[in-house]
Amino acid sequence: MKPTDEQSAAADAFQSGDHLVLQAGAGTGKTTTLTLLAKATKRRGRYLAYNRSIAQDAATRFPTTVHCKTAHALAYAAVGHRYTRRLGAPRRPAWRTGQHLGITKPIRIGDRDLSPKTLSHTTLRTVTSFCHSADPAITRHHVPRLRGLEDPDHHTQLAQHVVPFALRAWADLQHPDDGAVRFDHDHYLKIWALSQPKIDTDFLLLDEAQDTNPVVEQIFTSQRSHAQLVMVGDSAQAIYHWRGAKDVMTGFDGTRLALSQSFRFGPHLAQEANRWLRIAGAPIRLTGTDTVPTELGTVSRPDAVLCRTNVGAMAEVMDLLAAGYRVGLVGGGESLRALALAARDLKEGRRTSHPELVLFTSWGDLQDYAAHDPAGRDLQPLADLVDVHGTDAILTAVAQLACEDQAEVAVSTAHKAKGREWGCVRIADDFTPPKDTDEHDDTGRPLPAPIDEGEARLAYVAVTRTRRRLDIGGLAWIHEHPEGKPN
Repeated sequence: MKPTDEQSAAADAFQSGDHLVLQAGAGTGKTTTLTLLAKATKRRGRYLAYNRSIAQDAATRFPTTVHCKTAHALAYAAVGHRYTRRLGAPRRPAWRTGQHLGITKPIRIGDRDLSPKTLSHTTLRTVTSFCHSADPAITRHHVPRLRGLEDPDHHTQLAQHVVPFALRAWADLQHPDDGAVRFDHDHYLKIWALSQPKIDTDFLLLDEAQDTNPVVEQIFTSQRSHAQLVMVGDSAQAIYHWRGAKDVMTGFDGTRLALSQSFRFGPHLAQEANRWLRIAGAPIRLTGTDTVPTELGTVSRPDAVLCRTNVGAMAEVMDLLAAGYRVGLVGGGESLRALALAARDLKEGRRTSHPELVLFTSWGDLQDYAAHDPAGRDLQPLADLVDVHGTDAILTAVAQLACEDQAEVAVSTAHKAKGREWGCVRIADDFTPPKDTDEHDDTGRPLPAPIDEGEARLAYVAVTRTRRRLDIGGLAWIHEHPEGKPN
């Protein structure tokens, strides 16, 4: 297949030795382009993949002069193998780990009681946040914010209690042979990053750069003095900020190029994608392929239903099962099962260790928070689903899920759908529009609030997962929103 003009421009810039930033829109053949670059040189290279399956697939496509690994694989070869005795240790309850760290007494902050179990969970999450960061030491900003303790003073008090225990946990993790804290792969990646490693290569390719953890960014950019750096990704698909990822493409010092010709879908869908790209402030616009006749319209039997939230996915699963479909859930049903079990604990008067619901004392406490606290509005769909169906029905539905390759319909959150594609896709109804403001248009109708850029990026990911037909469903409100008018 003859390279496009954009792919040829990227190859020319790579041959010149420039550090490159390659914005690659949905379906634009970024891996094909990277292999084109690699095959045009005899230099040694490394390809940093987002996960192991991507690395394995890339290894079959790149020349043998390029080693395809994840950052974790490089870190394991350098230092992680020293911790083999601790990796894969039996799981233990967080409260037991907390006891070893000295967390034995409850504390009270505001009107919330925090048990040793809650403090133990929060301590371990603090260490995880630190491991994903580029920071040299654990500080208060690594402490996660808990529902019910949104007040800054309350979070400060929480951090004062948690940081000393997190420092103790990190010190425990430095011992290769034994320790109280369960050792995992993010721990040796952070230990390697703190050693300021030098990767022996002539050029380094970073894939999915828009969702890179700061710790991986630090490792990658520190190779600038001796290796040519090429990062590729799609800034408009940066949808993992909530778990510490960072779009490292926007601030990177290098030649900026783009891949905008999508081979996945046709012009009509490209126009819909561009609507969201404009709202998201993205640096590119897509062109569809004329020979790919993608349609927009209703879909009665979708291959996939894409949802905004886990709760929305739970509702879709139950509706599709009731309609007699074999349903698969992308990523499996464990997250839904954990939410349902947490809700059941609260309904039966027990506290839960679920990180989203850990501070609630009862189901009534959660219902009140969801209904009346602005910070809890996103919990209202969960409260409604549980109140209508009950936790047993939800758990039964999760148990009935089929393997994805045996399912008639795949249900996925938009986050888990990233990197995937299906023939026919329907967007679920939980992509809700912005709330109305107090202002009105010329006809007296209230004006909706602006669309959040993060929500626009998530919508862009959702609408670009299809090849043949898209039912825009829960995102149809964009056609009535003032920002949704096409250019």
